[in-house]
Amino acid sequence: MATNLVVRNIEPSVAQALREAAARHGRSAEAEHREILRAALAQPARRSFKEVLASMPDVGADEDFNFRQA
Repeated sequence: MATNLVVRNIEPSVAQALREAAARHGRSAEAEHREILRAALAQPARRSFKEVLASMPDVGADEDFNFRQA
């Protein structure tokens, strides 16, 4: 379900930057505004604990991490 959003009292420099970004991307200022909001509010994909552990580099030996070394 789509809804409308009205943004008021935007500084002229911000509105101009929005128009310029929209022109660079070949879309309307409204479409640019939607994309900025979507990107800013998107939740990153969550990785499982297993995926996080698997992405850790395999460095050092187990002895390097022994805090009880003499």
